[in-house]
Amino acid sequence: MSAIPRAWHAPAEAILLPTGALAAALAVFGLFVWFGGGSPAEAWALLFRGAFGDAFSWQNTLQRAAPLMLTALAVALPARAGLTVIGGEGALVLGALGCAGLPYLVPGLAGGAGTLAVLAVGALLGAVWVAAAGALRQWRGVNETISSLLLGYIAIALFKHVVEGPMRDPASLNKPSTRPLAESLRIGAIAPDSLLGDVHWGLVFGVLLCVVAGLWLSFTASGFALRVVGGNARSARLVGLPTDKLIVGACALGGACAGLAGAVEVAAVHTAANASVIAGLGYTGILVSFVARHNPWAIPPVALLFGGFAAAGSLLQRRMGLPDASVLVLQGFAFVFILAAEALRGRLFQLPLPGFTKLRLVAVQGRAV
Repeated sequence: MSAIPRAWHAPAEAILLPTGALAAALAVFGLFVWFGGGSPAEAWALLFRGAFGDAFSWQNTLQRAAPLMLTALAVALPARAGLTVIGGEGALVLGALGCAGLPYLVPGLAGGAGTLAVLAVGALLGAVWVAAAGALRQWRGVNETISSLLLGYIAIALFKHVVEGPMRDPASLNKPSTRPLAESLRIGAIAPDSLLGDVHWGLVFGVLLCVVAGLWLSFTASGFALRVVGGNARSARLVGLPTDKLIVGACALGGACAGLAGAVEVAAVHTAANASVIAGLGYTGILVSFVARHNPWAIPPVALLFGGFAAAGSLLQRRMGLPDASVLVLQGFAFVFILAAEALRGRLFQLPLPGFTKLRLVAVQGRAV
């Protein structure tokens, strides 16, 4: 006889399963370090120190977390409509290309209006790119996971072609880049003379959009309709909801967030479009969204955690001789365990744990009586 689910089971699982998956990933990462001749305890300590150990670590973590919030929304919003879209990387690089390319078309851009224009173009290109995956799904029956991934590869190839060809700055010799953005078009730090240091306004954009997305999904009619579509698209059609419009719109909104992330990376970090933009931020956003269970309100703290992991990579390299990309191994372990943990969703408190089986049966029989 199985236990009757209680009201607190679902929220408890929402916390315990991701936390347990991350703990398991850290444990396996420790074994990975141990097999390489290092100390797991030292690696765990360096991960924490490199992410949150001092003010400089916090600045580095916050800077890396900012684009992850936006690329995670590119996964989370379509997911609430029932789609698994993983093409945020393509939307990000096109957003970066649009931000760097607009001054080529409109040479007179300057000031705050110019900054808003380059950011808006980046978001628009990202929206169009991811919306294409949603449209292919709805009107041609193409699997959105595959199409969004392939569209991402196409976007990266297009980015490299344009940056290394028509838009290449002749002054960029060793590293092909577009012309640097004008100083007046760039995004500065939030509070350069405070503990935040060089943390740019992209962090504010990310947090604000996560909050707004959560409010929209929870407290508006269109957000509720989107969640209904994600729960059962056939039932949504039967009650007259515009499923095609909602699904493609969710993809467009998610793509706009990823495109904005690319534009912010150019306007606030790199100052030009080059290969440094293709850093896997869109792919890490997939993991952030899954750990947050596609909840926009849970994305900022999860992005902060994975931004910290990325910030600690150089410290692991300097202190332990591990490759800087070793944090990608940790992220891979985390993704595997997160996917495995989903198999326990709704069944965690029904597992036959030693010592508790008889007590659970007695409790269930008592309720039945």
